[in-house]
Amino acid sequence: MIKPALQDEAFLADVRSAQNQPDHLHLWWLGQSGYLVQWAGRHVLLDPYLSDSLTRKYAGTDKPHVRISERVVAPERLDFVDVVTSSHNHTDHLDPETLRPLARANVGLRLVCARANRDEAVRRSGLDPAQVIGLDPDQPPRAVAVGDFAFHAVPAAHETLERDDAGLCRFVGFVLKAGPFVLYHSGDTVLYADQVERLRPFGVHLALLPINGRAPERRVAGNLWGREAAALARQIGARLAVPCHYDLFAFNTASPEEFARECQRLGQPFRVLRLGERLTLPPPD
Repeated sequence: MIKPALQDEAFLADVRSAQNQPDHLHLWWLGQSGYLVQWAGRHVLLDPYLSDSLTRKYAGTDKPHVRISERVVAPERLDFVDVVTSSHNHTDHLDPETLRPLARANVGLRLVCARANRDEAVRRSGLDPAQVIGLDPDQPPRAVAVGDFAFHAVPAAHETLERDDAGLCRFVGFVLKAGPFVLYHSGDTVLYADQVERLRPFGVHLALLPINGRAPERRVAGNLWGREAAALARQIGARLAVPCHYDLFAFNTASPEEFARECQRLGQPFRVLRLGERLTLPPPD
C-alpha cells in the first residue's frame, strides 16, 4: 500500500500550520481527484473520496476496486471546510460515505455540483437542498460566489459531452477563484472541441488534471492520458500543472512519468504531488 507523505494528525497539523501564510494558496492532494484548498484561512474540498465504499461495493465481483493507497484522513476530522464540490455522479467524486460525515462535522457546509446532478447530490450528501448549488456551463447559473471563493462551471467529456433531457451537462469541471488565484479542476475529462478556447480567458494559475487515460478493458469511462494532460495545460496557459486520478485502485491507474516527460518537452511547469503533500503558491504577480 502507498503510504501518504502526511496522514491523519500529521496532515491536520500541516493544514493548521499553513494558516501562518494567509496570502498564499495552499493545496493538498487527498487521492484520486480529491484536493483540499486553503486560502485566507478558508477551505474548499474538491471532489473528495475518503472512504472504502467502492472497495466494499465491488468486492467479490469481476471488477474489484482494490485500494493501493492508504487514506490521507477521515472525512469527519475535516471540521473546518466551507465548501465541497462534485464534478459528476461517479462515487469517487460524489461519495455518500465521505459527504455525510463531512456534513455532520461542518454546519453550514455548501456543496457545488453540476446542475444536472443536483438532486442526486442532495440525496447522497444528506444536506438541506438550500445548501446545494447546481451550476451548468451553458445555462444559468454558470457561476456562484460562496464566501471568499467563486466557482465557474465548464464542460467535461467523460468520455463524451453528455447532457440530460433538459440540456444540462452531466459532467463538469470547475474554475475556482480564490483571491488572486485561479485554479482549474477538470473533473473527469478527455479533450473536446472548444475546451482550450473556454479555458484560456480565465488565466489559470494551477491546472489539476487526470492522467489515468482510457482503456476499454477497464470497463469504466476514461480520462486524459498523461501526454494529453500536459498538452492541455500548455495550451490553456496554466502556470503550473498537477496530475491526479491515479494510485487509488489497482485496475484503473497510471504512472505520472508520461505526464512529467511531456511537460518537460513542452516547457510546461508541473509538480507531481505525493498523497497528503502540500503545494504552496505565493501571491501571483
